Amino acid sequence: MDISTLSVGFIGAGRMATALAQGFCRNGLAADRITAVDPDSQARHAFLDSVGQGITIHNNPCSESLQTDVLILAVKPQIMPQVLAGLEKQISTSQLIISIAAGINLSTIEDSLPTGSRVIRVMPNTPCLVGSGACGVSAGNCATSKDLEIVHALLESVGIVEVIPEKFMDALTGLSGSGPAYAFQIIEALSDGGVQMGLPRTTATRLASQTLLGSAQMVLKTGEHPGQLKDAVTSPGGTTIAGVHALEVGGLRAALMNAVRAAAERSAELG
Repeated sequence: MDISTLSVGFIGAGRMATALAQGFCRNGLAADRITAVDPDSQARHAFLDSVGQGITIHNNPCSESLQTDVLILAVKPQIMPQVLAGLEKQISTSQLIISIAAGINLSTIEDSLPTGSRVIRVMPNTPCLVGSGACGVSAGNCATSKDLEIVHALLESVGIVEVIPEKFMDALTGLSGSGPAYAFQIIEALSDGGVQMGLPRTTATRLASQTLLGSAQMVLKTGEHPGQLKDAVTSPGGTTIAGVHALEVGGLRAALMNAVRAAAERSAELG
């Protein structure tokens, strides 16, 4: 659908709000249809510099900043109760409310807003900053199919979108929400290995990054199971199987599975 006719507001103007706003603008939403609120002056200036001239930004919520078609709650989960308390009497059920706060469930948000509020919970991740994000979406009780269409149209400007039941949102948070940090550690470790074997640091990091990027694209574009793709490059008695064995001895797969579990459990605690 065409998002150019929408007005979009952000409560919170941090890195994720900035990434989303940039994506929306790339997808046809004019900057003058975006408003944002953040008490931090550095965040406001960074948002303005990154998204572009034409947006309206405030240091406190006001009628102008809140009366938008779509209102995105882009704040830390620890301050969400305070934000919701301030919004209760200032928004209407005609607005679509999107929350990107980790761990805060739909019922908590719906109970704090006017009866009938249309709420959708979204868990994006930081690669949204470069248009390669992975976003999980769960719809609240009053959200409509049209609301989901709007969310799809907005979020597809920054990556892929998966609609899931909310009971899986903590698992998604542990996987794709926190996952970029795991990937960065893997890239850093591969780069370290290259340096250990004599490669210049810049070259090693570039090669490691492109290797993960290319491998991910192969999974997405071919649709093949990662195990099949791994087998296709693992020759009997060759170099790759020697490296794969070293990873198995080091417990890489178990460590990554444990990381997803730990992050998912922490997401549940935050809620």
